[in-house]
Amino acid sequence: VDSYDVTVEEDLGEIQLIKIEKRKYWYQDDWYLKYITVKTPVGDYLEFPCYRWITDEKEIVLRDGRAKLPRDDKTQILKQHRRKELETRQKTYRWKEWHPGFPLSIDAHSHSDLPRDIQFDNEKGVDFILNYSKAMENLYVNRFMHMFQSSWSDFADFERIFVRISNTISEYVMQHWKEDFMFGYQFLNGCNPVLIRRCTEIPKKLPVTMDMVECSLERNLTLEEEVKQGNIFIVDYELLDGVDANKTDPCTIQHLAAPICLLYKNLENKIVPIAIQLGQNPGPDNPIFLPSDATYDWLLAKIWVRSSDFHIHQTVTHLLRTHLVSEVFSIAMFRQLPAVHPLFKLLVPHMRFTIAINTKAREQLICECGLFDKANATGGGGHVQMVQKAMKDLTYSSLCFPEEIKAKGMDSKEDIPYYYYRDDGIKVWEAIKSFAEDVIHIYYESDEVVCEDVELQAFIKDIYVYGMRGVKASGFPKMIRTREKLAEYLTVIIFTTSAQHAAVNFGQYDWCSWIPNAPPTMRRPPPTEKGTVTIEQIVESLPDRGRSCWHLGAVWALSQFQDNELFLGMYPDEHFVEKPVKEAMAKFRKNLDEIVNTITERNKNKKLPYYYLSPDRIPNSVAV
Repeated sequence: VDSYDVTVEEDLGEIQLIKIEKRKYWYQDDWYLKYITVKTPVGDYLEFPCYRWITDEKEIVLRDGRAKLPRDDKTQILKQHRRKELETRQKTYRWKEWHPGFPLSIDAHSHSDLPRDIQFDNEKGVDFILNYSKAMENLYVNRFMHMFQSSWSDFADFERIFVRISNTISEYVMQHWKEDFMFGYQFLNGCNPVLIRRCTEIPKKLPVTMDMVECSLERNLTLEEEVKQGNIFIVDYELLDGVDANKTDPCTIQHLAAPICLLYKNLENKIVPIAIQLGQNPGPDNPIFLPSDATYDWLLAKIWVRSSDFHIHQTVTHLLRTHLVSEVFSIAMFRQLPAVHPLFKLLVPHMRFTIAINTKAREQLICECGLFDKANATGGGGHVQMVQKAMKDLTYSSLCFPEEIKAKGMDSKEDIPYYYYRDDGIKVWEAIKSFAEDVIHIYYESDEVVCEDVELQAFIKDIYVYGMRGVKASGFPKMIRTREKLAEYLTVIIFTTSAQHAAVNFGQYDWCSWIPNAPPTMRRPPPTEKGTVTIEQIVESLPDRGRSCWHLGAVWALSQFQDNELFLGMYPDEHFVEKPVKEAMAKFRKNLDEIVNTITERNKNKKLPYYYLSPDRIPNSVAV
């Protein structure tokens, strides 16, 4: 890092703007400018934050670091600078439809097409092909990576590609994955803890009778009474019904199912499965599998649920509801909030590299013939259908963490004491909301000021019109009228881009590296009758050696933090210069530290610690 001192002899008067020009040399010499500090003749210091690249023969015009709303700019030169910055940004950050029905994304074919300011510092570091191959090499599984169509011989054979890292969740999963307790626990604290809901009525499409489940119920109540008491839970994979399975490899027929799983809270307050139907339409060829069935019948039914859960997790929970939504927030921010706006300063750390990682994913991962097609049964277009179908459930209220937990009937700590995703998530949500409120009250002294902020309203409208495609049913507001609503909206943005992504991303190796616990594809159709399943049939249904290795490389690579990762509450770039905001940041960090301590204490001596929502493990933004 270089720093330069420039002395000016004459009196420049009050400095409103600073212009920086860069001359172009024969070789590429892009210059990243952090900030300029001006010392006035009377000894005062003025900060002019930049944190941008100056490329070619470009010039950048900077304002001092004090955050200003549009109403605060009184002089024509400042109003014009503000307007010009947004006009330039709106030409640079353009919306584009990647697939019909998707949230709109950035108009760029490749990472190199992106504005320099939002590109990765080192593109090699986020090359999916390179990273997956490197991961397979590090995991010593690259010798199997081309062995497509070659089945494993039995469950123990999967250990040949399983890397033992002592005291990790992955090893515990390998040892206990067949147990009903482990199966149920993952709905609460695995890497997809968002689907389980309290069952208020057994759906007609799942004709479970008391006779079927009586031996699983422990309270001497009927199934109906257990439902009324709130002890029955359900996970329904209806979204997968009708989705096309991957046909990109003619040598391997791949299969999908759309199961319904009924779960029960037993007397130990543990959630365990009591009935599984592998299709949506009941009938003689779609039996309801039970814990009392033959061992392999019940095990294969659970494997099918785990495989279906993997597909929903990857494409809906992870891709759509964190990556694509965060990109919408990011593009709208760059298009509608100038660098001097307090909300730009607040949000920009939470948008770091998000557009870049998504562009890279569209380039290499989820594109036609991309890496996603190699090992996943929803590759080859199924993942696109899933996002299109899932858009109807992408609502504003579903991104409000406490509201979504309550809507699913999962909010009671007394009733469901081991739901750490909920407990930690609400703590982090409240800390973020408190921080957002503190910042809002510094710059918006009333609801009227919120209503009058034309840039804020344009930002909100951009998200609704382009991100949510103007769908009224999404519940996304078209405008914001109160400070209270603004605090909630900003909390949704910061929580989604940081905590929600961390909760569903960084546990992928822990929970999905033992292949039978999260098969990315199934090579035989779901069983249509009971009493016929053998261990050989299960192993032949599971992914072959090649697909297993690609899957392992993927979940390893996706679970790694970036080099020089910035975690929640870390703001090394000083976009804000005002003391009240710095005090709000210090208070935010203190609240986050308290949450870290609480989680660390709870996790002591736990065989299955839950740490994905510990703030010291929550990156500021979606960047992997």
